[in-house]
Amino acid sequence: MSDTQIPDELRYTDEHEWIRKVSENTVRVGITDFAQDALGDVVFVQLPETDDEIEVGESFAEVESTKSVSDIFGPLNGTVGATNEALDGAPELVNSSPYGDGWLIEIVVGADVDLDELLDGLLDAEGYRAVISS
Repeated sequence: MSDTQIPDELRYTDEHEWIRKVSENTVRVGITDFAQDALGDVVFVQLPETDDEIEVGESFAEVESTKSVSDIFGPLNGTVGATNEALDGAPELVNSSPYGDGWLIEIVVGADVDLDELLDGLLDAEGYRAVISS
C-alpha cells in the first residue's frame, strides 16, 4: 500500500472515489488507485447518461472486474455533465490511469452551490490515507 498514489490536489470519499474541480461548477470523478488495485483487472464500466441526476451516497455507476462488481457512489449532488466514453472500448484505463484517462464522469452542480465549500467537506489526501490504512 505504500506505493498507492494519492494525489494531494484531489478530494476523496471513504468509498474510494476521487474528485477534481475542473471549473467553477464542475468536478471530475473517478476511483482511486487503491480502489482499482483492490478490484483487479477492470473489464467493464457502466456509466450514467449525460443529464442524469447524481445524489450523495447513491450508486451512479458500476465497475466490473475479474474479481467482482462494485458500485460507485455520488460524492455530491448534481447532474452528469459528461461521461468518459473512452471507457466503452478501454475499461482498463481505470487500472492504468485512475487519476487521468480512467476518470468516470463529470458532475455539474447548481449555480447557487458553493463548490469549494462542498469540496472542503470531503477528505483531503491525508484524511484518505488514514481511511485506507485503518
